[in-house]
Amino acid sequence: MVPVFCLLILGSCKKDNPSQTSPAFSLVNLQLDNEALSYTYHNTSLTPQIVITFSDPVNTQSAQSSIILEGPNIAPLNFTFANNTVTVNPVTPLKYWTEYRLLISPQLTSISNKKFNSDVTVNIITKLDTTDKFPRISDDALLDSVQEKTLRYFWNFNEPQSGMARERNTSGNTVATGGSGFGLMAIVAGISRGLIARTDGIARFAKVVGFLETADRFHGSWSHWIDGTTGKVIPFAPEDDGADLVETAYMAQGLLTVRQYLTSSDTAGNNLINRITNLYNGIEWSWFRKCTPTCDNVLYWHWSPDYGWDIDFALSGYFEEQITYVMAAGSPTYGIPQIVYTNGFGKNGAIKTGNTYYNTVLPLGTPSPLFWVQYSYLGMNPNFTDEYTNYWTQNVNASLINYYYCVANPKHYTAYSSNCWGLTASDNPTGYDAQSPANDNGTITPTAALSSFPYTPTQSMNALKFFYYKMGDRMWGPYGFYDAFNIDAAWAATSTLAIDQGPIVVMIENYRSQLLWNLFMSAPEVQTAKTVLGFQ
Repeated sequence: MVPVFCLLILGSCKKDNPSQTSPAFSLVNLQLDNEALSYTYHNTSLTPQIVITFSDPVNTQSAQSSIILEGPNIAPLNFTFANNTVTVNPVTPLKYWTEYRLLISPQLTSISNKKFNSDVTVNIITKLDTTDKFPRISDDALLDSVQEKTLRYFWNFNEPQSGMARERNTSGNTVATGGSGFGLMAIVAGISRGLIARTDGIARFAKVVGFLETADRFHGSWSHWIDGTTGKVIPFAPEDDGADLVETAYMAQGLLTVRQYLTSSDTAGNNLINRITNLYNGIEWSWFRKCTPTCDNVLYWHWSPDYGWDIDFALSGYFEEQITYVMAAGSPTYGIPQIVYTNGFGKNGAIKTGNTYYNTVLPLGTPSPLFWVQYSYLGMNPNFTDEYTNYWTQNVNASLINYYYCVANPKHYTAYSSNCWGLTASDNPTGYDAQSPANDNGTITPTAALSSFPYTPTQSMNALKFFYYKMGDRMWGPYGFYDAFNIDAAWAATSTLAIDQGPIVVMIENYRSQLLWNLFMSAPEVQTAKTVLGFQ
């Protein structure tokens, strides 16, 4: 049997030839700035010294055409030869936070004309530029700037015919129900802060309400995505072409907040307060107990006019859906009893875990993406207790555990620190995923830390300053921060998503004034829900 060996770090394999009389010309070692041979070098200097040791002395002319550094703005390489070693330096500095590739091709030869036996690729990612990208301003001025710039996503970049929020900055006429609900709350904050004229804000609310009144509805529920020009459902997935109850709950949270903000003079001639109430009262929450014919004591996320209950996703246990049960329990037309919440969200007590992470007790669930402690609580003030936990404690501790995990940095990512933290659902270098301590690929998402301001004000402010001052040249765009970045992959998103931008504006406002919490909690339907569900 012919033995096989693999040069793992180089990703190449070859067969030993027992009859070969002379040893192969091969790589013995490679070091970059005295670091050992690696697939990828992170956080390297802009003028790295690359020392490559071969089994034989190298043909100098061959080396200069076969050892190549690929990447943006590449300058010529300087070569120094000594015995079996080649030292390579870029003539001019590389760019900050940029990926380069060092290639050693099989065309390389030794002085004795042996062929190189491998095809080597080593990735080199240079360090961050840690200088400030913008002038330093006061903390309050920085919060003002973030709210104002992020609000533009909903105010200036809205889908023009519907007034709704586009799913993301490349979505065209596809609008997002939940993201638009978050956007309504962000606009309330914008009016309150004098960023939007009140009359203009009311006109936008009226446009959105008019669109929702005529858009496709499925037992009162809207779909996840809607065509902003026609009001027709846009399928989110092959069988998800109908009702999305969780997205509908996020919209209902926004609508009730807007209604509580309005005065009678705001609605003269448009009956806006009553129209919002009618939209909420038309959502058939109880029907989503899958009454066929008896009703389950749990709510279901999806229903399709074509596929019925085929997705079969019960809202069971602890994740981002608590607001759905609250909205359902408060409905005067299609309400649910406490047993549905107890059996569904609470899993009859099985929701409780009480495990400790980083010396911090987490009453419910396990360390999660941070949108779990944000989406349901944009309007619903988490200073309440049910039979399972105190939700202020739950949300603060979940946020701190996310923070402590990034500080501990068990996977040794380059920039994770007390200033660079925040794991949640977002775009990442390979697509979209829900990053968390249990699913960490090195992607930091600004909305995670910034929407945690009410829970972790000091840690969130430190993160904001890092994102803005240190990363601002790559992360600060026309609608606030881009969605995410991954320093070890030399990747920064160019996307902005409604469902990530909205919580930034809203939760910073709740940190500063509790405005959205106070408005939403003043709704009589919310007070009814608290009574029905036994919240204290």
